[in-house]
Amino acid sequence: MNIDAAKAALAHLELDENPASIRAKSRDFFWYSPVLKARLDHICADFVVSPRSESEVIEVLKTCHAHGVPVTVRGAGTGNYGQAMPLAGGCVMHMKNMTAISEIAPGRVICEPGIVIRDLDAATRAHSGQELRMTPSTAATATIGGFIAGGSGGVGSVRWGALRDLGNIIRLRVVTMEAEPRILEFRGEELHRVSHAYGTNGIITEIELPLAPAYDWTGVFVSFPDFTSAARFGAEVAMQDGILLKLSCVCEAPIPDAYFQRFKGRVTPGDSVVLLMVAPHAMDGFLTFTARFPTAQVIYRSDDHDWPRDPGVAYEYGWNHTTLRALKVDPTITYLQVRYAGEDFLDRIEAIRAHFGPELMQHLEVMREGGRVIYAGLTLVRFTTEARLEEIVRIHEDMGAMIFNPHRYTLEEGGRQSADARQLAFKREADPQGLLNPGKMISWDMADWRYDRIYHYAGMKAAE
Repeated sequence: MNIDAAKAALAHLELDENPASIRAKSRDFFWYSPVLKARLDHICADFVVSPRSESEVIEVLKTCHAHGVPVTVRGAGTGNYGQAMPLAGGCVMHMKNMTAISEIAPGRVICEPGIVIRDLDAATRAHSGQELRMTPSTAATATIGGFIAGGSGGVGSVRWGALRDLGNIIRLRVVTMEAEPRILEFRGEELHRVSHAYGTNGIITEIELPLAPAYDWTGVFVSFPDFTSAARFGAEVAMQDGILLKLSCVCEAPIPDAYFQRFKGRVTPGDSVVLLMVAPHAMDGFLTFTARFPTAQVIYRSDDHDWPRDPGVAYEYGWNHTTLRALKVDPTITYLQVRYAGEDFLDRIEAIRAHFGPELMQHLEVMREGGRVIYAGLTLVRFTTEARLEEIVRIHEDMGAMIFNPHRYTLEEGGRQSADARQLAFKREADPQGLLNPGKMISWDMADWRYDRIYHYAGMKAAE
């Protein structure tokens, strides 16, 4: 690795060599996990470059390839798993300058990866009354490229499913890291080569996504004196085909009272709350359905409320914003990502609650999977030790709940604990020297890894 030669060759581009700035741009929200914080807190790039165009992306990749310098691509760094952290040092390619929107048409938008999601959504709304199908809860700061490369679902998944479901991405334009980088375009089955691949096998330079009609969504908070009713309501309201939702999120007591500061005085420590985004034209149907639950109480509507301090948009209480709000109050909190599916998913949730008691606090997000409603759990965990956290994961798996482990920094460990053959094959083709985001794809480094312990990347930059 010849860092000095690479920097000299790229000196005419926008380079960042300020140590404090480089450190900030080498980090994401990995510290949500005490396991990752202990292992990644020292990680830092050697320099940062911010290309302004696809041609500059090509130049950076070609130069770094020639000098053996690793390249880790990043957007706003709002991920939680170290996806955008340069484990081996080298170059961070920051996409902040690539924010152009080239086309907004009926049902679709074409843009560069560095645009902030809120800005992209605002542009499509202003242009033609359309919006993105799904966004992360960090839409105010996250970039669309980071979401495609590192996200899996979010606000809108109650209607549209997971980000990688067919139809939720139309096209991706990708640059390879070779002696002579190539520009490739992927559609259909080929999209899975690079979507949710952490930038390990190509740099996304253009994205085409589907759009949906935009609404001034009504935020609604519904409280329940018991969690079981709240969980049943959150799922069943999403099953009503005529009620259009963008969010159905369930937070078990004491989460709303303990961690949502603006809920003080509106809930008790025993109240569980369902947070929703409802299309205005669906409110009558929604309220009619809610009346079927005798213990349900609508405590807030964004279009009609008397709260002295507006709590803000509903989605910033859901998904991983729930964890963030809890961490601000109690730094010992961490979380798990769980998949609850099948006809008996509510029973499985109840069994897990009964097993763990107050050690876990349930936070559920409705998603669609194959046309059916399921729950994704972003469970809050009262962290004690790493060994206990591992035991909690194993117990979930033994009880039939799939864990997508947020305390791992590799693609495979944070997913289904198996290699993605398409992504690995494309990395061999597009990044033959293994210089793109090294350390994040176990199958590239160790084909026979058995996932019986946390993976440690041998090339990780040592702490000083």
